[in-house]
Amino acid sequence: MNIEKVTFINNDGLQLTGRLELPLHQHPHNFAIFAHCFTCNKNLLAVKNISRALTANGFGVLRFDFTGLGESDGEFADTNFSGNVDDLISAANFLETNYKAPSLLVGHSLGGAASIFAASQISSVTAVATIGAPSNPKHVKHLLHNSIETIEASGEAAVNIGGRNFTIKKQFLDDIESKSLPEVAKNLRKALLVMHSPQDSVVGIKNAEDIYIAAHHPKSFVSIDGADHLLMNANDSKYVGNVIANWAQRYVTLSKTETLSTQHQVVASLDTEDGFTTQMKLGKHYITADEPINYGGNDFGPSPYELVSAGLSACTAMTIQMYVKRKGWDLQNVEVHTSYGKHHAVDCEDCDNTSAKIDTFNREIKLTGNLDAKQIERILVIADKCPVHKTLHNEIQVVTKLVE
Repeated sequence: MNIEKVTFINNDGLQLTGRLELPLHQHPHNFAIFAHCFTCNKNLLAVKNISRALTANGFGVLRFDFTGLGESDGEFADTNFSGNVDDLISAANFLETNYKAPSLLVGHSLGGAASIFAASQISSVTAVATIGAPSNPKHVKHLLHNSIETIEASGEAAVNIGGRNFTIKKQFLDDIESKSLPEVAKNLRKALLVMHSPQDSVVGIKNAEDIYIAAHHPKSFVSIDGADHLLMNANDSKYVGNVIANWAQRYVTLSKTETLSTQHQVVASLDTEDGFTTQMKLGKHYITADEPINYGGNDFGPSPYELVSAGLSACTAMTIQMYVKRKGWDLQNVEVHTSYGKHHAVDCEDCDNTSAKIDTFNREIKLTGNLDAKQIERILVIADKCPVHKTLHNEIQVVTKLVE
C-alpha cells in the first residue's frame, strides 16, 4: 500500500488529519474523498477496505477524521452536520491545491448525507456514492432519543453512542432540523449511486428509496444484501468498494490509454512527462516498467534489469521442469531467484581494478520433490543450458533503425 499521512486546515482554522491512499502501480486517474459515519473515524475497517478497493482500481482516496474525531483537532461537542459538509469542502480544496480536484465523493451513513450536500458545492465532483445513508440528517436523532429533552432543556447532554460518550449540544439538533436532503438530492444533477442493506437495522432501507426517488438520473441502486450497517464483514465492504470503483469510472474522466502495437515481440512507449514510467507490450501482455524511487522513478513496475533477470528466472524454471518431466523425475516445484549486479569475475586476475567488474546474474535454485543427489546435480547442469542463459553468454548484436 502507498499511504501518506496528510493534514489540512478547515474553515474554522482547525487542523484535520487524514490518510491519502494512492495506487501502487500508477498515478491516480482520479481522486475521491471518503466521509465516515456519525462519531466514527477514518480507521474503521470498512472505510479502509472500500478505500483500498478504489485505489486498486486507480483512484487516489483521501479518508480523514471530521472535526473533533480521531486525530483531527477541535471539540466534537462544538460540531454539527453543516460543519461536516464544510470539512468535506476543505478536503476537496486541499486535494485541488496539492494534487488534483476530486471527482468522486463516497459517504457512509451520515457521511453519505454530508457527501450529497458537499457535492452540490464542489464543482469538480461528478459522482457521489452513499452507503447506508439516511434520507434526512435528522434521522440521527433516534440515537439521541433518551437525551433530547435534556439537550433541549439544558443546552447539552452526554450521550453514549457505540460504547463511547459524546457531548451533544442543542445547536447540533437545530442544525440538522434545518437540512432537507431530498431537496438537495433533487437539485444535485450529478451521478448518484445509492447502496443499502435491506437488513440495516440502524438506517432502514426506506431511506435508500427516499434518496433514490428524490434524485434525478443518472442514478443507481445496489443492494448490499445481508450486510449490517457498519459493514463489519470484510467481504461486504470489499464488495462495496469494487462496485463503487467500477460504477464511478463511467462518470469520471479517465486518461486515454494509447493501445501499443508492434511487429516486434516487445514495444516500450514513454512520454516526456512520465519520467521513467514506461508502458510496454510484451507479446499480447501489457506491463509497466520503471525505476526505483531513489533512482528518480515512481517504482510503478520492474526496472529494465529486473525484467532481464525475470527472463532468466522464468526460462530456467521452464527448462528444468521440461527436462525432469521428460525424465519422469519427482520434481513438484522449482523456484529460481535471480538478481543482477556488477561484480568481479570468479577467475578475476585484476580484482583490485574497479573497471574489472563484469555484469553478473546471481541465480539460486530451490527444488521441491523427491530427488537424489545425482538428479539434483544433473538439474543444475541443465539450468545452465536454458536458452536465455545461453543468450547472455553468447556474443550478441542489437541492430537499430529509425521507424518512419
